Amino acid sequence: MTGTRSVDRDGVRIVYDVHEGPPESVPLLLSHGYGLSRRMWDSNVDGLAATRTVITWDMRGHGESDAPDSQNLYTHAAGVDDMAAILAACDIDVAAVAGLSLGGYMSLAFYGVHPQQVRCLLLFDTGPGFKNDASRAKWNANAESIAAGHAHPGLARAARGMLAQQDATVIRSLPEIAVPTLVLVGADDTGFLAAADYMAGVIPDATKVVIPDAGHEANIDQPAAFNAAVHDFLTSLPAAPRRH
Repeated sequence: MTGTRSVDRDGVRIVYDVHEGPPESVPLLLSHGYGLSRRMWDSNVDGLAATRTVITWDMRGHGESDAPDSQNLYTHAAGVDDMAAILAACDIDVAAVAGLSLGGYMSLAFYGVHPQQVRCLLLFDTGPGFKNDASRAKWNANAESIAAGHAHPGLARAARGMLAQQDATVIRSLPEIAVPTLVLVGADDTGFLAAADYMAGVIPDATKVVIPDAGHEANIDQPAAFNAAVHDFLTSLPAAPRRH
């Protein structure tokens, strides 16, 4: 049923919304960007749910989900486990896994752990991290600056534990991705245009879409064009099986 739900992850409440759509289509899991929440998809979910069930969620430290006190509870592994727990709670075996910015990186991380649960990937205004240690250190220094500037302790911990990147695992995994992948970027998202080009070139079955007159939140800047691109990509795929 459509509505707001939650899962308990060892005492951390993770909140998500289910927007029910036709059950014969592969469900879509949407992960938001750092500092945002599942509300960032408000202008998209009605259109997308016309053809499939859409699930949006709040990462730990964000939105209505809990913000635990321990820094150790904010990791990419914890986020991947949160995503898996939501799919399990929804009785979904296979999903289209999608996200924007940090949510896109988390989608790639999820595929690395649970490839059998991913029918396809949709990567919006995002990047796969860095092979170069110096580039990663620069990114992480920026994440620390963001954390230091946040009055919200959950967002500060999420910046240090989830926005920051530990190694090159994700970027080095791209050539091994064996599912169709949509790489979508706003034409004005200058910080991520090169990353989009790189992913589209390295992921074997990638389709690249550039949304005109859109920045780092292409789904908000141009919701109609964004929804059309997602719809066209997803409807080109056969339906994935669901557990009943």
